[in-house]
Amino acid sequence: MPVELGLRVAVVEDQHRFILHHQVMEKTTDDHIAVTLVEHAQTRFPEVKTMSFDKSFHSPANQIELKQRLESVILPKKGRLSEADKARESDPAFVRLRRQHSAVESAINALGLHGLDQCPDHGLDGFKRYVALAIVARNIQRLGGILREQEQQEAARRRGPYKKAA
Repeated sequence: MPVELGLRVAVVEDQHRFILHHQVMEKTTDDHIAVTLVEHAQTRFPEVKTMSFDKSFHSPANQIELKQRLESVILPKKGRLSEADKARESDPAFVRLRRQHSAVESAINALGLHGLDQCPDHGLDGFKRYVALAIVARNIQRLGGILREQEQQEAARRRGPYKKAA
């Protein structure tokens, strides 16, 4: 995610849309951090078995290394696809998980809404602190949304089904 300081932030989001891990990328590119991103996420959350990445994370080495660490790797290849790559990327499981990947864009947008549109703190440490606080705010908002939804479902259950007037 590009920001005003010119630094990008990679985020790892779970299936419930909580941000599990992030990394501020200093003088590096997506394809150089893919494996370490998975390692850090799995260290904190060992149950992570599937990850979806943008095309910018692709490299032949990443494809091999990530297959050893994850049960399912959604890592689309950049550029022209070979027949093997076409077959891999047209697999129904790959397509289904790739479609779910677009939800991470909402997390990136939400981070912008929670303070990452501008960083009033100075320096790299201030930026990293601001990123972490925006992620905490996003996760709290997500938790609040889940709790609100559960309360609404409970209230609807208590009310029971509405009966139509005769």
